[in-house]
Amino acid sequence: MRAVQVQEYGGPEVLRTVETEVPEPGPGQVSVDVAYTGVNFADLKARGEGYRVPSLPFVPGLEVSGRVRALGEGVSGVEVGQEVAALTAGGAYADVVVTDATTVFPLPSGVDLRTAATLPTVLPTAYALVHAVGRLQPGETVLVQGAAGGIGTAVGQLAKAAGASGVFGVVSGAAKAKYALDHGYDDVFVVPSTTDSVQFVDEVRAATGGRGVDLALDPVGGETFRASLASLAVFGRLVSFGNASSAEPWRVGQPELYPTGLSVSGFSILTLAQTAPGALRALTEKAFAAVAEGVVSLPVTAEFPLEEASEAHRLMGGRTSTGKLLLRVA
Repeated sequence: MRAVQVQEYGGPEVLRTVETEVPEPGPGQVSVDVAYTGVNFADLKARGEGYRVPSLPFVPGLEVSGRVRALGEGVSGVEVGQEVAALTAGGAYADVVVTDATTVFPLPSGVDLRTAATLPTVLPTAYALVHAVGRLQPGETVLVQGAAGGIGTAVGQLAKAAGASGVFGVVSGAAKAKYALDHGYDDVFVVPSTTDSVQFVDEVRAATGGRGVDLALDPVGGETFRASLASLAVFGRLVSFGNASSAEPWRVGQPELYPTGLSVSGFSILTLAQTAPGALRALTEKAFAAVAEGVVSLPVTAEFPLEEASEAHRLMGGRTSTGKLLLRVA
């Protein structure tokens, strides 16, 4: 079968398509004939700096749609040939992937395989940020970094559906701002570089009459994390769900939190899959239901053949992409 490997860390050019053996599922696992693979920023960090890479060579990819190929011992709830979406710990840039049965989900009615590939990482993450971790309440306001990306696109719609009175986004360019405004955002602030992140604090304060936002969602880290914290209203909440800047891990303590009763929390869908798969499954089922009910949609804005995975990485790494990028496998 075909697989796209990282044999050394570097730019998109290090992605190589190779022929390799078809993996077989072990106990509690499922193998999937892949139809589509979702491209995520975590894939770029894996390729470039070894993020969550156990060893080389490594096949990136965290989410797929396809059909069940084989079941490992003790697996129930899915059948060979059934259409599914799956979250993986890696290996999704391939014709066949093996993953734990707990992260394999039958497709909701009316959801096709192409749409399904956009769901396993983005939708549960967005749903958790708005509801399970962010606990957004009707009438509250929310600030979202990366508003035009996959998670940002879903969060904007989910926040509006949850009754947010103001949904504000931060993006890196005017085209992304226009896109975000079409997907649930009331106002979008253009910050060309993360080194300029402090500038959106004043814009947030102006847009909220000086109050700040109730909830801020940050996948960037570094200076952007600190600026998001500075954008909070009294009793505001900040959720960190990534470190795209590769900055030193954030640290915040009593001096920052005590004066206005702020709170900071975190979320990682990959870690949740390892530590609390039951909670992840319940979260994913709610997120998928929101798609089936038409509450949220995630546009596929670019699609590449498996062999052109490097082009997908170049597009995402150039900070010009919006929505969701897919690899077409079968």
